[in-house]
Amino acid sequence: MAKKSMVARENKRQKLVARYAAKRAALKEIINDKDKPMEERFRASLKLAELPRNSSATRLHNRCQLTGRPHAYYRKLKVSRIMLRELGSFGQIPGLVKSSW
Repeated sequence: MAKKSMVARENKRQKLVARYAAKRAALKEIINDKDKPMEERFRASLKLAELPRNSSATRLHNRCQLTGRPHAYYRKLKVSRIMLRELGSFGQIPGLVKSSW
């Protein structure tokens, strides 16, 4: 089980990303528009730099929904390899059969 503080920090980052997503997209659109004057693009880049760092989507890290484990994460199921094996053994994941021989 991951530390609760790390899981809480990741949840806080997700909320920040959601809150600032539209603003960041609008500023990036201005910055990447080559038809706009250089001063306006520079002003937009300064405004983008003023936004919280944790509002960037690249700062998010995938974590297991059940344990908070950051490594060995399966995107399709949103769980770690350990929980995948455990849930598969109990037959709680449809279509997954744990092999044995």
